[in-house]
Amino acid sequence: MKPEDFTLFSGGVKGAEAEFGANAERLGMEEVHFTFEGHKIVRKRGTRFLTQEELKHGDVSLVYVSKLMHRKYSDGPLFRKVLQSIWHMVNHAGEVFVVGHILEDKTVKGGTGWGAELAKLFNKPLYVFDQDQEQWFKWTGDAWKKATPKIRDKNFAGTGTRFLNAAGKQAIADLFDHSFTK
Repeated sequence: MKPEDFTLFSGGVKGAEAEFGANAERLGMEEVHFTFEGHKIVRKRGTRFLTQEELKHGDVSLVYVSKLMHRKYSDGPLFRKVLQSIWHMVNHAGEVFVVGHILEDKTVKGGTGWGAELAKLFNKPLYVFDQDQEQWFKWTGDAWKKATPKIRDKNFAGTGTRFLNAAGKQAIADLFDHSFTK
């Protein structure tokens, strides 16, 4: 399949999401960046503003999220909307790629972790590039296993940390190149 047959679903925020978008554009892919009024994003190509009604589709109890993720999250309206927009990203994707840090409890650090947990809950292929270990991992259903991922689904999500390092940036470029070059 050709790269132009694929669509990246992301959030357009600085860091990993912007880098996923830049690589999608480099290969001629469609981009959809879910956002909402008042949210600061850096990728403008493919911006999709969610309405209040659409955001509600991705609503979830913050008590549930905190329990699932083994940590407390802010109950502010901005953070809730971020979680709701992540739901749209993962819901539209057939597979999910995340750049961040895998914690000992098998979750992914920060708000990025919610995208990874949703992929697990929705039973979607999930790959995480751990910037500290400089390695891709695939979720097997109960553990993380080292992997060399390829983008296989025409609709995929790319998300991750705002604090993208050089290894994370290279991992995203390599993912795209490995997936679409022979």
